[in-house]
Amino acid sequence: MSFTILFFAFLVIVCIQITYYFTFLFSFSIKREEVRLKKHIPVSVIICAKNEAENLQRNLPLIAEQEYSDFEIVLVNDSSSDETLSVMERFKKHHSNIKIVDAKPIEAFWGNKKYALTLGIKASKHNFLVFTDADCRPNSSKWLQHISSKFSNQKAIVLGYGAYAKKRFSILNSLIRFETVFTALQYFSYASLGRAYMGVGRNMAYRKELFFNNNGFNGHMAIKSGDDDLFINEVADDKNTAICVSKESFTVSEPKTAFKDWISQKRRHISTASLYKSNHQILLGLFYTSQLLFLILGTLLLLIGYKWVWVVTLVVLRYIVQLASFGLAAKKLNEVGLIFLTPFLELFLISTQLSIFIANLISTPKHWK
Repeated sequence: MSFTILFFAFLVIVCIQITYYFTFLFSFSIKREEVRLKKHIPVSVIICAKNEAENLQRNLPLIAEQEYSDFEIVLVNDSSSDETLSVMERFKKHHSNIKIVDAKPIEAFWGNKKYALTLGIKASKHNFLVFTDADCRPNSSKWLQHISSKFSNQKAIVLGYGAYAKKRFSILNSLIRFETVFTALQYFSYASLGRAYMGVGRNMAYRKELFFNNNGFNGHMAIKSGDDDLFINEVADDKNTAICVSKESFTVSEPKTAFKDWISQKRRHISTASLYKSNHQILLGLFYTSQLLFLILGTLLLLIGYKWVWVVTLVVLRYIVQLASFGLAAKKLNEVGLIFLTPFLELFLISTQLSIFIANLISTPKHWK
């Protein structure tokens, strides 16, 4: 009798998983990106940098040379201890559209990126703001054209894709890229359904008036992370958010090369999820729980051999639907090489996320960098 209950619990879990993946499939994976480049609206590109001298030296030229007629670059030096400010000043001498904000540390907002970003937003002169990080490079010279084209009278937020550079023969790199695509599959799908819950600061945009009309980061200023996902979670609604996934609109960052550094980064990111709106927490929590239980119950049923033909059929069916959804999304996001590694990377990622969740219950990360 207990095995029967276990089997039916597994059946319910598989149904939940298939429902999620079919939702992702039809809301994002199979949808074609509509590219309609519009007249160049004035935009302010905001980059907040803390000890990023080398990255700025490498990536600022690619941003300054965008094929865009009306944009400024607001560089925010967030209390750097290296040559970040000097690099910014050198670029400013050669580019009249660069503005520098030197955010001095103050006790009330010590080490808080949101404070530095707020100063940059206040200093910007345009209503349309595009955000990226110092370690990001645009995937093309038309990055700004594609991102800005998604703004409209109704759309005040644009969520872009922040990819990570590929490194050969690196398991960690494959895992980082897999997690990035998997997360994007979810937040693009939710946004397409009018339930946007996050964006990534490596590549996103919103109206300046939206920021100030919602009191900026005031609702979560004490939380050191979340300048991207918590803000979007707070201000996005069922009508004001667009997504941009044309390959020309991507940004590309250098990924972590040490597992402990990546874990530290993920701990900080995951710690903000508990502050999402309750409906988002429920939907995301149910999805992750069903992933975990799928692996646990499926493995247990196969080990004891109970109705193994049915169990194998359900496992195969779930993986077929998952691979269809993830595979098409990976193709759209230029990560085809990850498709056939999905079952292995998913197992590794779920295990890692579980360990991070437990670690965060014990001690939550408190620093941006």
